[in-house]
Amino acid sequence: MSGIVFDIKRFAIHDGPGTRTSIFFKGCPLKCWWCHNPESCPTGIQELDFEFKGSKTLGWETNSAHLLAEVEKDRMFYDESGGGITFTGGEPLMQADFFKETVSLFKKNDLHITLDTTAFASAKVFTECIELVDLLLVDIKQMDELKHIEYTGVSNQPIFRNLELAVEMGKEIYIRFPMIPGFNDDEENIEKMMAYLLNLKTIKQIHILPYHRIAEGKYKSLNIENKMIGVEEPSDERVQYVKNKFEKQGFNAVIG
Repeated sequence: MSGIVFDIKRFAIHDGPGTRTSIFFKGCPLKCWWCHNPESCPTGIQELDFEFKGSKTLGWETNSAHLLAEVEKDRMFYDESGGGITFTGGEPLMQADFFKETVSLFKKNDLHITLDTTAFASAKVFTECIELVDLLLVDIKQMDELKHIEYTGVSNQPIFRNLELAVEMGKEIYIRFPMIPGFNDDEENIEKMMAYLLNLKTIKQIHILPYHRIAEGKYKSLNIENKMIGVEEPSDERVQYVKNKFEKQGFNAVIG
């Protein structure tokens, strides 16, 4: 079976425990205004022409055996650090069959697997895929459904449903909160998020990901509309304030 990826990042330290290799799958069902990997959203391999830079291919076809051979090159770093492999994107669940085949092969070779997911998928696809992984990284972007639809293009209800399924299955889960000024950093949304997560008793780890403007160049190069023009990055004081709010509720909150 073949699938399409668009990047492989070695020595990643923010995508799960230890030193990891992150494999980026092509395609995402969400269209978040602040996405820092906009090249990941379209499915399929893209041939793009850049002014002054010539053409570039985004994405390539591969298979599970080739990916295993690639990640095995850094086996000693996983073993020494308690690391492993993180599947991210895009959204790996958009290539569910390829994902399941690849993860099954990796698990046979004793690799720790983290899935960084939007959790936007059918319940069947979601449960079949997460049964195979050791750790889930799941974004909660906005508690209000209408705002979630406006800024990501999809409802948050399937995400909540799948997150609750993962809790019922006993999976280890880290919540990621992309903190976006003017979209979800208000007191009401943060209070609702904390109340919701407190009911999911097994979730204790919160990663606060402050909005950054690092991807602005990508939007220009890819000739994609950047809807975040003029939005400033949150101040360190504001990020620390939100971190403290989560900690007061008993969460282990981490910035970045």
